[in-house]
Amino acid sequence: MRLIRSFLCDESGATAIEYGLIAALIGTAVIGGMGAYGTQLSNLFNKVATTLNDTMSETR
Repeated sequence: MRLIRSFLCDESGATAIEYGLIAALIGTAVIGGMGAYGTQLSNLFNKVATTLNDTMSETR
């Protein structure tokens, strides 16, 4: 009976679940942010890549 009572009062597993929920929330926010700014980031990276390619072509 004492084992069952100690099992029911043990809250150490709740902490792991809370961390899992926080990680899922952060992941959802990151995915949402990437979706909102994905096109702008893609355009920025393409511009940087083009500039680097042009610079490398001029130095050869």
